[in-house]
Amino acid sequence: MADEAVGISAVFDAVVAQADTPMWVVTVAAGDQRAGCLVGFATQVSIEPRVFLACLSKANRTYEIARHATHLAVHLLGTTALPLAELFGSETGSEIDKFDHCEWEEGPHLLPILTGATGWFTGRITRTDDFGDHVGFLLSPTAAHLRKRPPAPLRYHAVASLTPGHAAD
Repeated sequence: MADEAVGISAVFDAVVAQADTPMWVVTVAAGDQRAGCLVGFATQVSIEPRVFLACLSKANRTYEIARHATHLAVHLLGTTALPLAELFGSETGSEIDKFDHCEWEEGPHLLPILTGATGWFTGRITRTDDFGDHVGFLLSPTAAHLRKRPPAPLRYHAVASLTPGHAAD
């Protein structure tokens, strides 16, 4: 039975990888702390009202700060933003200030907004749900911006080989 579960897990992973979802960076500020991380588990979950779900790993510093925040910023990365994906996906905020290594500005709700993103929105956290090793943050959009001529979205296949800053527990 264990071999069957391993087989199912491997095939499940392969099916999900084929979807090649867009990659996002979530940033947060609470008090005098800020953080951000690369997020692969994120999607719009309602048309009206507009609601977005962003899932953060419990092992991540961004999650620790988000637990004390009222809003998050969600950035869509374009194909030209692989260095941002590497910074926010392979480095850990426990060791470096990621914002010292990229261009950003303070945006709505005092959130760090990455100027290299294709587009972004901020959202009020309306609910959180524990999904195991990740916690889902339901967001109600409060502000948004999209470049005039955005590049194609950066997708999972472009970052699949990155070594995470934190291992998924």
